[in-house]
Amino acid sequence: MGGGANAREPERRPFIVSSSHLATPGSEDLSEFEFSLTVANNAFQHWIVRCMAAAGLPDLSAIETLILHHVNHRAKEKSIPDLMFALNISERHYLNYAMKKLDARGLIERRKQGKEVFVRTSAAGAGYCAEYARLRNVCLLELVPDDRRVGGTVIAEVAKALRILNGFYEQASRSVSSL
Repeated sequence: MGGGANAREPERRPFIVSSSHLATPGSEDLSEFEFSLTVANNAFQHWIVRCMAAAGLPDLSAIETLILHHVNHRAKEKSIPDLMFALNISERHYLNYAMKKLDARGLIERRKQGKEVFVRTSAAGAGYCAEYARLRNVCLLELVPDDRRVGGTVIAEVAKALRILNGFYEQASRSVSSL
């Protein structure tokens, strides 16, 4: 069955990319993902900085905000290596700088056990985290559809896909560093 003149090829939608030189044929979808991830990451960082500012800490950076929230997570002490691992921070000096700032603001407390340092949120730090959570509920969660779908996909599935893609990028980072 020949298609003849009336046969139509499905229309290919254009890919939205920021670096066309990276969108090689067959990998345009990955380039589109990378651009979307970049834009979403920037939006997420703007959001967490602005939400933390509204919660009362206008001078915290995105990484400082993430560290404070993870230290507060489940109200359990965290070690420095645990924080680095959980947040995928490869450079300890980034964490140290952020922790000094959080410590100076009275948001965390440190405890040394042998050579290991453990941190937890202070009452003030936990209070700011609680206010952030309240504002997040009011301003962000009300935007999420009740069926938890964004672009036709359940948010938990998007998170799962991102974790898998994280593994690809981690492996590619190891590979490229050995070239």
